[in-house]
Amino acid sequence: MKKFVVPALAAVAMLAACSQNAQNETSEAANAIAADTAATTENATADVDAATDRALNSAERSVDNAGVAIDRAADKTGAALDNAADDAAAAGDRAADATGRALENTGKRIRD
Repeated sequence: MKKFVVPALAAVAMLAACSQNAQNETSEAANAIAADTAATTENATADVDAATDRALNSAERSVDNAGVAIDRAADKTGAALDNAADDAAAAGDRAADATGRALENTGKRIRD
C-alpha cells in the first residue's frame, strides 16, 4: 500500500506546484487539440460526402447509359424485324407469282 501512496502523493504535489500560467497553457493546448479534432472530423465528413456524391453520380450515369444502350438495341431489333417481315412478304409474293405462272403454263400445256 505504501508503494502506491508515495507516487500518488508525488503526483498530487506536482500538480499543486503547477503555476496558473502552466495550467492556462495546458488548457489552451487541450482546446487547440479539440479544435483540430473537430476540424479534422468535419473535413473527413466533407470528403466522405463528396466521394459518396461522386459514386452516386457515376452509378446514375451508368444506369442512364445502360438505358440508352437498351433503347438503341430495341430500335435496331425492331428495324431488323421490320426488314425481315418485308423480306418474307416479298419472298411470299415472288413465290405466289411463280406458282401462278407455273399454273398458267400448265393450263396452256393442257389446252395445247
